Amino acid sequence: MKIGIIFALKEELEALLKVLTLKKQYEIFDLTFYECELDNKEIVLVESGIGKVNSARTTQILIDNMKVDYIFNIGVAGAINPGVSVCDVVIGERLVQHDFDVTPFNYEKGQIPNVGKFIESDDYLVNIAKDIKTDSNVHVGVIASGDIFVNDPKMSNKIATKFNALCCEMEGASIAQVCYLSHIPFLVIRSISDSVNGTNELTYDDFLLLSSKMVAKFMKELLSKI
Repeated sequence: MKIGIIFALKEELEALLKVLTLKKQYEIFDLTFYECELDNKEIVLVESGIGKVNSARTTQILIDNMKVDYIFNIGVAGAINPGVSVCDVVIGERLVQHDFDVTPFNYEKGQIPNVGKFIESDDYLVNIAKDIKTDSNVHVGVIASGDIFVNDPKMSNKIATKFNALCCEMEGASIAQVCYLSHIPFLVIRSISDSVNGTNELTYDDFLLLSSKMVAKFMKELLSKI
């Protein structure tokens, strides 16, 4: 079994790399891949960079070159639902691109032609994630992605209301779309580093490392159960 895990930031990747056994690393198209091992499972880590294009590109490179059985995207996100707090964990049961808009052609906001509005994560992986025991509060629901660092409360409320989303970030739904089109089971998991309140970039800096460690711990436990 081979598992691919995509991160937007080096801090997110390094947090998980510390708890795995690194076998080798190499570069493809200027991306560094880390081949690791845990419980005789092959695990490939890669930092995509921020945003939907970077993450989609990295996902396809991972699929084409590594022949992975599963893909995960883990890292941090901003809470946009009042019931979700900093350091909580969100399991992305469904993903949506909140900035995708072809509504003039009679599609709903977020709906991608020939793909859909919401992309469903793999049921098997979601159910394993739901059973993970953790000190953090765990939420299961919609994660919204877009090429915007959301720090405007009005925008946050609009995304939360429109898509019933728990948190927002900048990569997960594009990874989901590539996996969906390539028939690769996937799951997105995020730890909350900030809550959108107009000054959340300050909270983000304070909690990035802590949230990265928390989601890495969650991911290690999940990997042991696959």
